[in-house]
Amino acid sequence: MEAVTRIGLQIPNFTYPGVADGELFDRITAIAQAAERSGFDSLWVMDHLYQIPSVGPRSDPMLDAYTLLGGIAARTERARLGTMVTGVTYRNPAQLAKIVTTLDVVSRGRAILGIGAAWNEDEHRGYGFRFPPIRERLERLEEALQICRAMFREPAPSLAGRHYRIEAALNEPRPLRPGGPPILVGGGGERRLIPLVARYADAWNVFGDLDAIRHKLSVLEQACERAGRDPAEITKTRLGALVVAEDEAQLERKLDALRAARPIDEAQLRGYVLAGTPDRVVEQVEAFLDAGLDGMIFNLHDAHELEPVALAGETLARTRLAREPLRR
Repeated sequence: MEAVTRIGLQIPNFTYPGVADGELFDRITAIAQAAERSGFDSLWVMDHLYQIPSVGPRSDPMLDAYTLLGGIAARTERARLGTMVTGVTYRNPAQLAKIVTTLDVVSRGRAILGIGAAWNEDEHRGYGFRFPPIRERLERLEEALQICRAMFREPAPSLAGRHYRIEAALNEPRPLRPGGPPILVGGGGERRLIPLVARYADAWNVFGDLDAIRHKLSVLEQACERAGRDPAEITKTRLGALVVAEDEAQLERKLDALRAARPIDEAQLRGYVLAGTPDRVVEQVEAFLDAGLDGMIFNLHDAHELEPVALAGETLARTRLAREPLRR
């Protein structure tokens, strides 16, 4: 089965040494262009209002996700574009479908809708968004998935749910991609979220080390069986950081810089980061693919320097990720 994405680059950080705010967008698009040249087939940004704790201080710069993706779309040609992932609580789902459809038109058919249940209570409180209990957020996520799918695929859908409703909602112009932008659901909740993936998603992203990924994939397979769906229809990806270096000395310097910049402990580092020389990174990626993943999405602490993006792309091109087709 062809995939929604095979090799993705996430850009979660907009704090770059020596780059002023007026130069920030140019540097971000330079990263995106370098990624596209190097073989990354998708580009992702976070949908957050504050910087998240695992990346940096909450006061670090954070750009609006969809405004930024529209700008990146204008300066790239092939890479698919999405959020990793949109919080369901931040937008009316019909408006979200309109926003993602607009991105699809602007990018000539390259949009992906990434969506999840939302988790950052701090930024909800700061911006005045209500932060419902997790059960309600998952209910809202299911209704949002239904509404977005309908607005991508139907001319004037109506739906009355517990939390949202649409009445003969128009979405013109239509998405350029047949069936609309693929929908990726992010998250690993086993009781309620993964069953939503099985019923509604074209793609699914999760975190974890190799053992955790194997377990989550098994849970998804069981959920698909209950839903009467072939799990091969769903692109399964893992998001994590990548540190690749030409030699061991450079690798240690890069890991030290990552530790200094990101407030995560060693256990989190081991579970989230793939690190090594190109040969070792290839071996690690292949192990995740053997476990059942279809793609890998990475962020690079030093992507703003551009050369690491090229090295990452060249390294990932040696894996089977680069030899298997995308779904068109």
